[in-house]
Amino acid sequence: MEFVTYEQEGFVGVVTINRPKALNALNSTVLEELEATFKAVDLDTTRCLILTGAGEKSFVAGADIGEMSTLTKAEGEAFGKKGNDVFRMIETFPIPVIAAVNGFALGGGCEISMSCDIRICSENAVFGQPEVGLGITPGFGGTQRLARLVGEGMAKQMIYTARNIKADEAYRIGLVNAVYPLEELLPVAKKMAAGIAANAPIAVRNCKKAINDGMQVDMDKAIVIEEKLFGDCFETEDQKAGMGNFLEKDKEKKLKVVPFQNK
Repeated sequence: MEFVTYEQEGFVGVVTINRPKALNALNSTVLEELEATFKAVDLDTTRCLILTGAGEKSFVAGADIGEMSTLTKAEGEAFGKKGNDVFRMIETFPIPVIAAVNGFALGGGCEISMSCDIRICSENAVFGQPEVGLGITPGFGGTQRLARLVGEGMAKQMIYTARNIKADEAYRIGLVNAVYPLEELLPVAKKMAAGIAANAPIAVRNCKKAINDGMQVDMDKAIVIEEKLFGDCFETEDQKAGMGNFLEKDKEKKLKVVPFQNK
């Protein structure tokens, strides 16, 4: 592929948007390559993904303004759908996706990070939805996911003002889970991904589905979703092994306890 690379390290896959000369901006080709990359992931051998950008300046600086500048209304709507379809695929991907945000995450960059399950960023990261300054709205889910993540008031402030925020403020408002020095970001992401991959894969997938699906409905319906996915874990090898190991360790622990003797 021209703009997207994929590497596999054990049960962890690393997807890198590799267009550094354009600060990894998203054009139609990048979106198509992202879609193809995610569809090609072997879910039998992969338990967690990391999404990042090439270079030290930018995660994704936004959608490609040069490509968007001449679009008609119909073409603009179609381009929005293309981005939304890819980002929704990432959001609903069966396994967790960690965004390792290494620099600018503006417009489409902020939006693609929000489609991931977990966001961690470098100290030089900058987030924002600057679209109204360009005469458009966020088009790849920004008006919807940002409000769900940081609250309606903060999302409206960021979008209406088109003001960018730095890593520390992104952490303060809950847009990212943690901030790290740039050189530590990818190693931390890989360590986190490996920790996720070490857990029972069926259970992790069901947790992701339960959270995602449950957030779209009221609590009464949400707990039914959880009950079904909870029940779905039983009779699996993961559940039998996990609980069997726990009970065995508990048994061994009890055997090692020396009873107190009152002399």
